[in-house]
Amino acid sequence: MTTFPASSASAPLLARVTANLKVLRDRIAASAPDPGAVRIVAVTKTFGPDVVEAAASLGLFDIGENYLDELESKYSTGDDRIRWHYLGALQTNKIARLCRVANVLSGVSREKELEHIARSTSPPALLIEVDYTGAAQRNGAGPHEVPGLVARASALELDVRGLMTVAPANLEGTRRAFRATRQLVDDLGLVECSMGMSDDLEIACELGTTEIRVGRALFGERLPPGTLA
Repeated sequence: MTTFPASSASAPLLARVTANLKVLRDRIAASAPDPGAVRIVAVTKTFGPDVVEAAASLGLFDIGENYLDELESKYSTGDDRIRWHYLGALQTNKIARLCRVANVLSGVSREKELEHIARSTSPPALLIEVDYTGAAQRNGAGPHEVPGLVARASALELDVRGLMTVAPANLEGTRRAFRATRQLVDDLGLVECSMGMSDDLEIACELGTTEIRVGRALFGERLPPGTLA
């Protein structure tokens, strides 16, 4: 059995995350055709470094953050085992900072973002975010825009690994969006299909996700923004 270095997280926190991780893996096993092909990205936004340590001690080295300041703060702890995923919408004036700390940028949706990323000396891997709602407040490119973004990224010699989507707020829309995203990944010859969170991961696993982004199902209810603990 694989063992990992002891965590500085408290015993109650570690016990809770251990129990939640077992339930999460059972959910994946019950719904994914190949459970071993589904990566768990542990989303630690609003939680403190002890949660990152708890996750890493259990072998969860893919850690997701939605806020740059939090990512920079947790990155500074210097754990080289962690692969940092930035999940939030990108702001072009912060892309240079993001490229210094993120291993994966998962919210790319515009050409100008690609151009700013290409200026980095070591650009992260990228996931293009696809939006099926058309709502102005939602981040993401429309499905018809994605092939052009992938082509532009290729021209800039960036590593587009795949696509990411956040499900619409209804079951029918979720299935439609996840099925379309999986098809688009295959059509474009990409590798990663990132879809599914705490409430809809069974549908995502059933429809072929390679990555789920999970916070609440692992760590419990989130703290209010800005209250790292």
